[in-house]
Amino acid sequence: MGAFHLTIEGLHVSFGGVKALTGVSVSAKAGEILAIIGPNGAGKTTLINTISGVYRPEKGRVRLDGQDITHLPPHRIAGLGVARTFQNIALFKGMTVLDNLLLGRHVHMRAGVFASSLYWGLAQKEEVQHRKFVEEIIHFLEIEPIRRKIVGRLPFGLQKRVELGRALALQPKILLLDEPMAGMNLEEKEDMARFILDVNEEWGTAILLVEHDMEVVMDLSHRVAVLDLGRKIAEGTPNEVRDDPVVIQAYLGSRPRAARGFGGDA
Repeated sequence: MGAFHLTIEGLHVSFGGVKALTGVSVSAKAGEILAIIGPNGAGKTTLINTISGVYRPEKGRVRLDGQDITHLPPHRIAGLGVARTFQNIALFKGMTVLDNLLLGRHVHMRAGVFASSLYWGLAQKEEVQHRKFVEEIIHFLEIEPIRRKIVGRLPFGLQKRVELGRALALQPKILLLDEPMAGMNLEEKEDMARFILDVNEEWGTAILLVEHDMEVVMDLSHRVAVLDLGRKIAEGTPNEVRDDPVVIQAYLGSRPRAARGFGGDA
């Protein structure tokens, strides 16, 4: 996993004439937590959606371990080792925690429906292996007591944890986390921060983190890239970025904004 590298080269993304990303370049390597920050409307979520194949850029490239994945569909990109969570939870609310996590294993399932009907033993063996891995995630995220609970009936913070678990079920090379702390109380944020660090340190998974809580960003990140109005305006260590006058101006300057400070994104 040490050779892993995600490279974003000069991305341009527009929506109806509005430039969401303009020439954005950034990279992440194995074992690294890279935070993407910026004021409201900076393009942070657009960047994640482009990496994961939801959006197609007009210009630029996304490369994973040297392979161009810019125009691959989302399921192919997931199969290559890119997993993500969402600002708004995207779980199957009527299903159990266990079933949601098992669905996260879909890209690794070799025995399809047709094969399963012909080779029941092969499919059964594969299912046992997938369930074993999912149980390891359940233990890792400390959600054993809710493993059989219906996801939609769980508190918001636990749903966020389950969504992290489903992303981990893909065994990703890189994990794209879009506002993982949003809507959480302090205790829930501390738990999520601990799990993110453990995933990075124990599993060696690279993490691209979009987050508006600057205390979390400064504590967790190895590097920080700053977007403003679709352009990258700074990149460096958390301390370097925090003291950068261009970054300070972007957040605290006199330009009118929908919301001040570190907020959500379009």
